[in-house]
Amino acid sequence: MALLKKHTSQVLDDLPTFERLDEAIDYFNENIDTDKQDYALEEIAKFPDGGEFLVSLIDHEEVEKNISTKVASVISNMDPEDAPIEKIMELLKLNNAYVRNLGISILRDFGTAIKYYIVKFLIGDDRDLRIFAINVLGDVNFAESRDMLVELLETEKDINVAMTAVDYMGEIGEIEDIELLSSLKDRFKDDVYAQFAVDGAIKMIEG
Repeated sequence: MALLKKHTSQVLDDLPTFERLDEAIDYFNENIDTDKQDYALEEIAKFPDGGEFLVSLIDHEEVEKNISTKVASVISNMDPEDAPIEKIMELLKLNNAYVRNLGISILRDFGTAIKYYIVKFLIGDDRDLRIFAINVLGDVNFAESRDMLVELLETEKDINVAMTAVDYMGEIGEIEDIELLSSLKDRFKDDVYAQFAVDGAIKMIEG
């Protein structure tokens, strides 16, 4: 045991300090030792723009899953004010299910810190971003998710956005939301899919 402690201490003593982000990145790329790579990742997170590099690393096709998992853990421990949350949200658009789940896990760890970004997308003019924000709410599902979807549905005119929200309301909605959902059948009365989706959500809520 004494030898192990001495060895660990020596490794720690050998770890460098970095003055620039590129130095930490080079150190990460040049080493295959797990402890040194982990150290480099944690140091990278301390630099401005370090978080963006870490997010790009998660999505890099040649990065092994154990590295991606470690990277996600490092990002989760960042101060949300320093973390590139919009870049993290972009991970949820990818086809790679493993990477998407890492993105969801990070956002869950940030909790209500992502609320600003969700609201920003929900009230924007870009329909695709509103749909994306709804999907993030459904995946992350924090305490305000239902309230935010209800507020959206009260005024949403785009049927694709509204029906995306309706799908999630079927999962997290409450009995008191049925009246609002029913009103959507009048708002989108000419669309058969809307009628079907709303009826399905109401049935799910009613159990």
